[in-house]
Amino acid sequence: MKPEIHPDYHDVIFVDSATGTEWVTRSTMTSKETRAVEGVDVPVVRLEISSVSHPFWTGKMRELDADGKIERFRKRYGFKKK
Repeated sequence: MKPEIHPDYHDVIFVDSATGTEWVTRSTMTSKETRAVEGVDVPVVRLEISSVSHPFWTGKMRELDADGKIERFRKRYGFKKK
């Protein structure tokens, strides 16, 4: 490998803002927010959504339909609500 061309690969704490779940892994991402883990300051990266809170992975699908477009689509094409 060529020296000095690769990004810094280090420990990072990822925090899912939707559920509060945290996990430590390795990444090239950085953040101004840090937290001490085993005596070492580690960057904290906040995520809006991850596999822990994503509706596809949790099985809790939800629909946001403020304008009634989903209901009109179901009526037009004959779909029934689950």
